Amino acid sequence: MRVQRLERDFADADVDAIVALEAESFTNPWSRETLVWELRNSDVTRVYVLRDDRDLVTAFCVCWVIFDELHVNTLAVAAGSRRQGLGSILMRSAMADAAGGGATRATLEVRASNEAALALYRRLGFGIAARRPGYYSKPDEDGLILWKEGLGASP
Repeated sequence: MRVQRLERDFADADVDAIVALEAESFTNPWSRETLVWELRNSDVTRVYVLRDDRDLVTAFCVCWVIFDELHVNTLAVAAGSRRQGLGSILMRSAMADAAGGGATRATLEVRASNEAALALYRRLGFGIAARRPGYYSKPDEDGLILWKEGLGASP
C-alpha cells in the first residue's frame, strides 16, 4: 500500500477510480466535473489516493488546506477493503502532509449515524464540536462537525 498526492497532471484513470468509489460510498456523491475542477483550478485542494499492490486506487481523500486548517471534504475506502485500517493510513498521511505545510488543526463533517467513520475519527483524535440539524439528505440526517487540534500530535 502506498499513499500518493495527485497533482494537476493527474491520470484520467485515477479520476475514474475516485468517482466510482465516491458513487459506491455516498448517496450524494461528488460529480466527475466537480472533482476535475478542484484538481485543475483550486490552489487549496489536495487529493490523496491509497494504492494497493497492483497500483489500483482502494481509497481516496479530498481536502482543502486553508491557512492553518485542513478541511476534509470526502474520504472513501472501497467496500472490499474496509475495516483494514486503510482510512487511518490515508488520514494520517493527509494530516502529516498538511501539518508539513503549516496546518495546525483539522475539521470535517460526518453523518451522525456513520458509526464506522466516527470511530475512525475518534481514534485519530477528532472530537465532536457541533451538530448541523438536517445537513444531509437521502436520507435526511444531522451532520456532526468534528475538529482535531494539534495536527503535529498523533493520538
